[in-house]
Parts: sequence; structure tokens; C-alpha cells
Amino acid sequence: MNWIFYIILALIVFDFALGRVLSLLNTSYNSRPVPPEISDIYTEEKREKQLRYSNANLKLSWIINIFDLLVSLVMLFAGYRLLDGWIHSWTVGIGSELWRNVLMAVLFFCILMVAGTVVHWPFDLYSVFGVQKRFGFNRQTPRIFWTDQAKGILFSVLLNAMLLTIMVLVYSAVPHWFWLITWAVMTAISLFMSEFYSKLIVPLFNKQTPLPEGELRNAIEQFARETKFDLQEIYVLDSSKRSTHANAYFTGWGKHRRIVLYDTLIEQLTTDEVVAVLAHEAGHQKYHHIIKQITLSTLTNLLIYWLMGLTLQYNLCAGAIGCPASFHVNLYLFYILYEPLNVLLSLLSNACSRRYEYQADAFVREHGKAGALVSSLKKLSAHSLSNPTPHPAFVFFHYSHPTLVQRIRALQQ
Repeated sequence: MNWIFYIILALIVFDFALGRVLSLLNTSYNSRPVPPEISDIYTEEKREKQLRYSNANLKLSWIINIFDLLVSLVMLFAGYRLLDGWIHSWTVGIGSELWRNVLMAVLFFCILMVAGTVVHWPFDLYSVFGVQKRFGFNRQTPRIFWTDQAKGILFSVLLNAMLLTIMVLVYSAVPHWFWLITWAVMTAISLFMSEFYSKLIVPLFNKQTPLPEGELRNAIEQFARETKFDLQEIYVLDSSKRSTHANAYFTGWGKHRRIVLYDTLIEQLTTDEVVAVLAHEAGHQKYHHIIKQITLSTLTNLLIYWLMGLTLQYNLCAGAIGCPASFHVNLYLFYILYEPLNVLLSLLSNACSRRYEYQADAFVREHGKAGALVSSLKKLSAHSLSNPTPHPAFVFFHYSHPTLVQRIRALQQ
């Protein structure tokens, strides 16, 4: 064991400790009174229900995080080394050295990914059919749950196998330029996935149907004309078969841009409120927030891949846990090693996102929809039992949106 091993160990423990401290800080704010701006929706009865829901999730998160910590420590001290040894012995004599390296990388990552999913099934089942059902959110059946799990695992295995194959082939061919070539290829794949996400990925799990003619569609199209917003496709997602939670989003860019409304959103809000929610999304488009976020993500990924190339070149991780030099062990443990940088980049991303949310809300206010957006945010927050008094530190680390009260105050300026 060398200094890299102890750094990885310290990062695993620090990540656990940071998460638990932030959770405790957030819990300490539960006793605070509900701000007057939302006291009409968080009545005493609603607040009491929200606290019970929050506590149920808190207990479950503590159990999951302690379990994950113990598993991570077991894997670090022995698990990764044993798995790597088994994969080396099992793949002896299979194909050329190059394709053996590809197979070992795919097996190493996919076994860990599938095992990580499977060992969390008891927690997922309790969350969905215990906590979520108890508070009236869950609508999915066991059949839908297991079908989603099977599809998710299959898709993840195929996608990761493709990406790992590309990475091993590139590293074997041009190790010194691995970071730059891999960054370029992964950026291209990411842009393709974001462009066609709604058309290729979503149909694997949900049905999307065009929003029918009627009052809602007419109101949306009228708003688009008034604001000169390039409206292309409006679809409704059948999210109600899984949950009562509501949402709306834009997906794709260029000519494949699409508005997607959860059917639960249409159920819970009035026509004017739905239009206000879409006006907020239109604000993101007007100020080019999606392009800015893609640009920021692309640049930060360039830094990450450069660090990844250094880690692979100097065998920083595999040797630290007693494994022979191997692409797949170094790559897997790299994601633990760069966690501090990931936290900093996440903080930057969240800060930019919160700023963009204020700008999109300002767009709504400029077009006379502030009142409708406020009422929609209140309804959605109350329905989902969101925490009305989160701790500022928890918001700083985890929130990609301003708090409900912050958004209401900005909208009512």
C-alpha cells in the first residue's frame, strides 16, 4: 500500500462524512418556521406530512450511505484485487492481447455496475413500494419496476461496452494522445445522445404522444407567437404510470428540439400555469443556457480526460491496491481519485445553473406570467412535499435551482 492508496481511502471516507454533515445541517433547519411567502400551501398539516416524508427518506439515505461506505472499503482493501485477478485468469488465451484487454475492461466495469445495481434492489424496492407508496407518489407496479431494471441494465451494459472498447483501442494505439482523442469522441457521442435523447432513449421506458389540439395547445402556440419563440414539437409523456411527480423539459437542439410535458403536470396545473412553466423553459432557450451548459461541460471534461491520461500513463491507481498495471483498474479508481475536483466542478455547475434559473424566471416575469409561475411552483412543491426550509450549505452543494422562496421573491420584485 502506498500514498495513493491512503489518498483514495481518505477520499472515500471524506465523501461519506461530507454527505452526512450536510444532511445533518439540513435536518437542523426542520424546526424553522415556514416562510410567509409559502405559508398558504404549507399549512400545519402539510408541513407535518412533509417532515414525515423527509425523515423517512433521511433514514433510508443513512442506511444506504453506510452500506455503500462499507462496500467501498471492502472493495478497496480486497474486492477490486480479487475481481481483477479472476478476470485475468478467466481471459487467459482469449484472442490477441489487444482484444483481451478490451474484454477485461468490459467485464470489470460491467460486473461492478450490474453488481452495484443488484445489491441496491432491496433499498430501491423499499423506497418505491414503501416510502413513495406510503406518501401517495408511487404508481408503478412490480412488473414495471422489474422491466425498467432489466432495460436499464441492458442499455447500460451495451453503452458501457461500446465506450470502453473505444477507450481501450485508442489507448493502445496512441497512449500519449489518448486524453485528447477520447475527449473528442466522447464529446461527439454526448452531443448525439442529447440531440436524439427523446427519440431514441425515452421510448425505451415511456410513451410520448403529440399534445392534442385544444385549449392547452392553443395557449402554448399563442405564447410562442407572441414571444417569437421557435416552437417545433410538443409531446406528452406518460409519467403517471410510475409516479405522481410532475415536470416539463426541452430536449434536443437544432431542428430536433422538442417540448415534453409530463401528463401529471397537465393534471395538476391550470392551462395558464402550464404555459408559465413552458415560458420558463423558453427563457432558457432565449438566453442560450443549454449551449452554455454544454460548452462548460465540454471544457471541464477536457480537463478530466487530461488528468485521466496522466493517471493511466503512470499507473497511479492499480499499483496502489496491489494489482498489476491494467487499464481498467486504473480507469475505475481514477473516478474516486478525482472526486475533489468533481465536487468543485459540480459547485461551479450548480452556481451557473441557479443563475440561469433566475434569468429564465425573469423572462417569464417580462412576459406577464410571473403570477402563474409562482402559483405553479407552489403547487408542484407542495404536491412533491419539497423541503421549504433547506439549509444554505445544503443548497450550495446540491441545488441546481434556487429555493422555492428565493424564486418567488425574485418573481415578485
